Amino acid sequence: MATPARSFQDEYYYHIYNRGNRKQVIFINNKDYERFLDKIIEYKKKYAVHILAYCLMPNHFHFLIKQSFPNALSKFMSDLCNSYSRYLNVKYELVGSLFQGRFKAKLIDKDEYLIHLSRYIHLNPIELFPFAGEELWERISLYKWSSLNTYLVGKNNDIIDIDPILKYFSSKNPNADYKEFVESNIQVNTDPIIENLVFDE
Repeated sequence: MATPARSFQDEYYYHIYNRGNRKQVIFINNKDYERFLDKIIEYKKKYAVHILAYCLMPNHFHFLIKQSFPNALSKFMSDLCNSYSRYLNVKYELVGSLFQGRFKAKLIDKDEYLIHLSRYIHLNPIELFPFAGEELWERISLYKWSSLNTYLVGKNNDIIDIDPILKYFSSKNPNADYKEFVESNIQVNTDPIIENLVFDE
């Protein structure tokens, strides 16, 4: 029997995340990341979900996302993860579950949480560059599999809408202000404001 879809509130943002079963790698090479991003675009159009930020890491992913219609978020995530799991299993001749159970979802019910969580998501690649030193910000800002660079460039794309986050920053140069906001937490990427909304270890 199929697992029933979970209920999410329309027009509220959620922190959605999941990782590989037993923390295994879920993106093995660039083609795998690209496939996942292509499927995000496909199912985003199908279900009209609204994405503010994302980050794909070797063994997990994060979204800051909302639905405008009942069940859209559950259907988006189900189609995305099932499609990608089939792709990876066929490509690498794998068997069994790719992901560690159902995706996790935490309601974002305060504006303050929204901007702080976007920063947390965009700083996730810190763990990939432990010895980068002064080059750490450059490495993170150029990380291909996150939406951070879209914020720095200041132009929406097929996946994300940057306006709901940037509206909280200076109207003269919100991109620069957002960059300063994210970079200010680069050494730790911990934040007591959202500690109950981030990835469970």
